[in-house]
Amino acid sequence: MNLTADFHTHTVFSHGKGSILDNALSAKARGLKKIAITDHGHGHTVYGIRSKKVPLMQSLCKKATYETGVEVVLGVEANILGISGKTDMKERDMEFMDVYLAGIHKCIAYDKIKEWFMLFGRNFTARHFHKPSESLIKRNTEVYLSAIKNNPIDILTHPGFCAFINAYDVARCCEDYGTIFEIDARKKHLEDDEWEQVLKTGVNFVIDSDAHSPEKIGVIGQAEELIKRVGIPKERILNIDGKLPENMRFKEFKRKM
Repeated sequence: MNLTADFHTHTVFSHGKGSILDNALSAKARGLKKIAITDHGHGHTVYGIRSKKVPLMQSLCKKATYETGVEVVLGVEANILGISGKTDMKERDMEFMDVYLAGIHKCIAYDKIKEWFMLFGRNFTARHFHKPSESLIKRNTEVYLSAIKNNPIDILTHPGFCAFINAYDVARCCEDYGTIFEIDARKKHLEDDEWEQVLKTGVNFVIDSDAHSPEKIGVIGQAEELIKRVGIPKERILNIDGKLPENMRFKEFKRKM
């Protein structure tokens, strides 16, 4: 299994360790055809990108493409801000972006104080001190469903990370709306029995490195082990063995803007 594209990589514009060109050079060395630069959205209180930097980032992506021959596109890993499904993707930044990723993270300026308690506090205590309640799982799932339905998200990043979910319902919603379900090679974000539920849907996948340093670009060993262990069909993984995803949601959304 050979990775064609890595759609989830970070740089010094958020909390990665390398430049856009560094990531592209690493991708070239690993034989990748395409990478996306997807630094954290504005809502990340420590590492979020700033709108004034976005045009520069786009320019550097174009420059890296020219210098390496790897297609380097600009995106964002937006933060889901609460039950409304709102994310911190800024409309003013959309013209510069090619790819729209979104997920749930820590250290976020959530939509409301209540969302900080529900999405950070309750999930943190459930992860460390007791099992999650059915009401918590149901609410977390609704947060994901609202985000998928209300935003043209191309790839849902590490579903289940930071928030306990009904994995089947989230994957089914991704299938219905055309959002791709990420297999994150850096974070363990679902248990094997949850992946088995995901596979009962028809959702498609991408494998991403979630690299925070250039040497991790395209490194997917942990994901490969998972794929073999739970039997994820390779034909449903859209960024391997020469394949690239088609009909991405955000591209179609921008076409209609």
